[in-house]
Amino acid sequence: MAAYLLRLLETNPDQVFSTMTENLSKKNNNPNGKVCGNCSALEGSDSAPKLSACSQCGLVFYCGRDCQRAHWKANHKQRCISKADRLPQHEKHSETSKIAGSDAAATGQSCAICQDPLEGASACALPCAHVFHSACVADLRKFGVQQACPLCRVPLPPGPEKAYDDATRRYVTVLQMVERSHMSWSDLPKWAQEEVDAVIVEWRAVADEGHVSAQFNLGVTYLRGRGVAQSDEEAARWFRMAADQGYRDAQYQVGSMFEEGCGVAQSDEQAAQWYRKAAGQGDLNAQNNLGTIFKNGCGVAQSDVEAFKWYRMAADQGLAVAENNLGFMFVQGRGVAQNDKEAARWFRKAAKQGSADAQCKLGEMLMAGRGVAQSDAEAFKWYRMAADQGHVVAECTVGFMFKQGRGVAQNDKEAVRWYRKAAKQGNPEAQFNLAGMLIEGHGVAQSDVEAFKWAKMAADQGLAAAQFSLGSMFEEGCGVAQSDVEATQWYRKAADQGHAEAQFNMENMLKEGRGVA
Repeated sequence: MAAYLLRLLETNPDQVFSTMTENLSKKNNNPNGKVCGNCSALEGSDSAPKLSACSQCGLVFYCGRDCQRAHWKANHKQRCISKADRLPQHEKHSETSKIAGSDAAATGQSCAICQDPLEGASACALPCAHVFHSACVADLRKFGVQQACPLCRVPLPPGPEKAYDDATRRYVTVLQMVERSHMSWSDLPKWAQEEVDAVIVEWRAVADEGHVSAQFNLGVTYLRGRGVAQSDEEAARWFRMAADQGYRDAQYQVGSMFEEGCGVAQSDEQAAQWYRKAAGQGDLNAQNNLGTIFKNGCGVAQSDVEAFKWYRMAADQGLAVAENNLGFMFVQGRGVAQNDKEAARWFRKAAKQGSADAQCKLGEMLMAGRGVAQSDAEAFKWYRMAADQGHVVAECTVGFMFKQGRGVAQNDKEAVRWYRKAAKQGNPEAQFNLAGMLIEGHGVAQSDVEAFKWAKMAADQGLAAAQFSLGSMFEEGCGVAQSDVEATQWYRKAADQGHAEAQFNMENMLKEGRGVA
């Protein structure tokens, strides 16, 4: 259950938590850090001069008995964990077990359950100091026999699964508080840091016993620096332990870390191997990444057919990025027969899920009438969706459509606004178009100086039209000091890219002896 809560938290935290932890997140707005768990009254206010803590967990506060009863019945009863249950008792037992187990193995003792010799790596000492194989103790719990030492009948300590679940429930409480209050993990309240420290102790203890979910959670914790010093190396170590046991999510993470060289030496070959393992177990992101690896030939022999196969697997299960990638494979005819209609179908699937890349590509196909009925209005709709997400190409195209009045009422001011958005993100076409609007004074106050600035940015990125325009501005002294030498240089750069007008202007200037240094 705890593992499920952690996974659910990543996508929809509001679905997991109650008012109890929501109120804890209000600490930033309350100097005392205390809020009534039921009515949200702040300590020190007229209605709640002083709050009292829950006598069992000590983590939730109430302004009176009525609020405490109401909150207990509503949801706190299921989430309240006593102070004693939050103590990191498993750590002490784990260390005692290792020492006693090693001593028993050294003296050649045998396990009293299976009668086989004890080995240091598998020996487990109970609180009563009797030593058995870890697997034998696990079997006692597994087969439902009396939970006690077979020799002296002292009750067994909590099993790793219970220790993991209890620790994870406590971690989820702190995590939710951080998420909702936008608190920094490096500046947790004292009680919350103590909780995280205790959770890490418990997770480490059961992870050392091979608990795969604890190993994976430790990897995530160190990767993101949640209550611990961020460490890619530690994250990779714990992910690898879980991956070696076949844990799918960990296999994907190990593949990602090898691909990026994060915490491990970069290796496309290792990345491909681990992605393949996770993909074989149905991990959608691993399938998509494996498709890209085959498409680019990174760490594997390049194969469009293999790339298409893996993209298709993930796309058929609804992964938006894979649907978008599959659309490009159909557009380009890579690994499959070229088919604009199929491409548009997959782009639309991804676009409906919010993929800005797919929305932009679908807009392009609608405007050109490729694979779909031509429609400027429909194209504008999808371009605008992508532009609203900050997609730079879509922003530039929306500006163009406002300028031309295609699919939308013509509006120079809107055109300038969208060109400027894309220009600030470094799009050379938008920078050049914005310069044109500034020169003409369309939708914006006319300014040759401002126009020169944006045209120069586009020209520096190699846009031939901008280089030609810059040559003209230097030749005419428009927005910049007149310079035939500079004009000739920029005309030459545009001419080298096949710009006919630039070549004509440059040749005329040279014939007239202008622009010669």
